[in-house]
Amino acid sequence: MSALSRADLKQLVSLAQAGNEITQDSLKREDLNTLDPPVMEGVDELLARSKAVVKRVHPDGNGTLQVQAPSIYHWFGSKAAQKVQMPLTAVTSVIDGLKRLYVEKLKPLEVAYRYNDFASPLLTNSDFDAKPMVMLLGQYSTGKTTFIKHLLKTSYPGSHVGPKPTTDRFVVVMSGFDGRTIPGNTIAVQADMPFTGLTTFGGAFLSKFECSQMPHPLLEHITFVDTPGVLSGEKQRTQRSYDFTGVTSWFAAKCDLILLLFDPHKLDISDEFKRVISSLRGHDDKIRVVLNKADQVDTQQLMRVYGALMWSLGKVLNTPEVVRVYIGSFNDKPVNDSAVGPIGKDLFEREQDDLLCDLKDIPKKACDRRVNEFVKRARAAKIHAYIIVHLKKEMPAMMGKAKAQQRLIDNLEEEFAKVQREYHLPAGDFPDVEHFKQVLGGYSIDKFEKLKPKMVQAVDDMLAHDIPELLKNFRNPYE
Repeated sequence: MSALSRADLKQLVSLAQAGNEITQDSLKREDLNTLDPPVMEGVDELLARSKAVVKRVHPDGNGTLQVQAPSIYHWFGSKAAQKVQMPLTAVTSVIDGLKRLYVEKLKPLEVAYRYNDFASPLLTNSDFDAKPMVMLLGQYSTGKTTFIKHLLKTSYPGSHVGPKPTTDRFVVVMSGFDGRTIPGNTIAVQADMPFTGLTTFGGAFLSKFECSQMPHPLLEHITFVDTPGVLSGEKQRTQRSYDFTGVTSWFAAKCDLILLLFDPHKLDISDEFKRVISSLRGHDDKIRVVLNKADQVDTQQLMRVYGALMWSLGKVLNTPEVVRVYIGSFNDKPVNDSAVGPIGKDLFEREQDDLLCDLKDIPKKACDRRVNEFVKRARAAKIHAYIIVHLKKEMPAMMGKAKAQQRLIDNLEEEFAKVQREYHLPAGDFPDVEHFKQVLGGYSIDKFEKLKPKMVQAVDDMLAHDIPELLKNFRNPYE
């Protein structure tokens, strides 16, 4: 049979729709011109379905509304996709809802007033989807790496343990298909990893950063961050090649739990350790203290050590509440009964059980923690916008801009107080003055955007209505 023309194909379709059998002689019929034209059935329905933004389905067995969003709309995709204002019911979970709210309402405010340069890099998809993280901080040889090995009941790739400072880099221990280590520069450019923001600390830091992956049931729920030992004594005079305090603060914002490890023979809090603890400001609810290797002293000495530790912490942690301290010996060796006695052994077991319960609760609280951090970020971004707008209003229109900017930077604390009074904001939510001064010095204040009330109102509506509605519609997935 020769090739068919488009008209012949239409006639064949018409014959088939009229109920005639299609054969080689079908096109030779004389009544072809009397047939009705082909009917394109289902096209209207297909177009209507493709134009729909979302497709609802029935509630599941738990009574939770399940909705399905089209895959072409990505939260962090092209600009055209981001312009689509999707309704709140177009999300499938609390995390998806936070992604949408961030892209549509919070991110525009952050970009407009350069919040990412002053405080924290812009969030990505992987920041919302990352597993809960636990960071361990402490001086060298306080048992940070051994603590992780004790929980995993095995070594992780690249782990080193010794009496001297052995862990000389930040190591993220996470789940993977096989045991391997990934260099920092490689892990920082992977879009599916929540570490792209670390590129701001430069190559000097990334050369001291690595990811250790291994298959393990615990790592499927929690990621651990092992850190270099905090310097003390003469070692503090040797400057690190990167901003150690800044990196610690970055991880603190991402982590769900921060463990400060001490041992009975290293209770002094060095200058660097004090700066590190100060950088955890705003994350006090995440901090837990672990007095490790407590079986190296007897019961009487342990009481004195505990009192000395609480006294040292009281001078650094400026809070009236007493921080939770776990006492124990978190390693694979049996407890030294001759030193601690039966009472001490029972104490260590109960303390270890309490700490393990705290760790087990992390995945259950991860969703609430994401919401908590998101709300904190939204409030901080709004205050940042108010500060920038106030400083811009204080700048002269024509002459003397350089002198006016320097005057504002020098008196930044007073300007913060003016913003606080003008907008009735809590003083505790304002950023660190010295850090803000340092970053602000690299900008021309008069180049910043003017106040955009619609952006600020969008964030206010998000905090007052959207997030409560999101939490009302979706339950904790771990319950």
